Amino acid sequence: MTVKQIRAFLAVAQSLSFAVACERLHLSQSALSLTIKALEEGLGGRLFTRNTRNVALTAEGESLLPLARRLIADWDNAEDELRQRFTLQRGRVTLAAMPSFAGNLLPPILKTFRARYPKVNVTVNDVINEQVLEMVRDRQVELGVAFEPTQSSSLEFTPLYIDRFVAVVPLDSPLAELDDIDWQTLLKEPFITLQRPSTVRVMLEEHLQARGMKLPVEFESHQLATVGRMVASGLGVSAVPALCAGQMRELGARCITLRDPVVERAIGVLTTGHELSAAAQALFDILKAENLGERLSTQ
Repeated sequence: MTVKQIRAFLAVAQSLSFAVACERLHLSQSALSLTIKALEEGLGGRLFTRNTRNVALTAEGESLLPLARRLIADWDNAEDELRQRFTLQRGRVTLAAMPSFAGNLLPPILKTFRARYPKVNVTVNDVINEQVLEMVRDRQVELGVAFEPTQSSSLEFTPLYIDRFVAVVPLDSPLAELDDIDWQTLLKEPFITLQRPSTVRVMLEEHLQARGMKLPVEFESHQLATVGRMVASGLGVSAVPALCAGQMRELGARCITLRDPVVERAIGVLTTGHELSAAAQALFDILKAENLGERLSTQ
């Protein structure tokens, strides 16, 4: 059965008149008759009895009628829902983002998205960088926001801005009086950082190792918030992406420009390369349009 055939059947069954059904469907008498005949041949029997005076449903036609009504209602509802999704009158988009991005730069972006598309729901998975890549790769989410992956990654990466690492020191430390600091000076202090295989930890070690330096790690944690609290408590110093500077200040630590070497890496949007849903594409466009580097520098 085709949708066209079922609509033709319903038009005749509800009016019991081929002439009236032709007017409703804007079909000629011959076209409607051929459509009904094709439906009957496909099903294997007659659905109507008709003569020059009237049209009536057969027993099989009577049994098809409620099913046909339900099928057309479901079809129309599905068509309407898809149309609303394509026009962003409804829908859902799923996103995975590093906690530092999800908690700092993402909320105002979502506010812009909600103002434009108030009926589209957004699900945010704030997970570590490695899980962002995994969730996008496994198609658990349509979009991911993370550090640029290695060249061997199968994911497509669209850069949003370059994030530069900053030093984090206790407020009562002499280092807190400095406007900037080099790594040699910073590494004289006990170092606090994330545990492996954190991307932040790996990035720091790779950059420093290339220059003959090593992290004197004395404390490790899974969460940047814990790292910030340890620094604020005077247990040591750390280095985090500038994206986290606001969070570090809220925890009671001071952030300082870090140099020699400058450690930086692109942060952007990850996708599988498959065509995005209308809702995901709309959020992707807003992410690309935002000047995140400039916004980050003012925080």
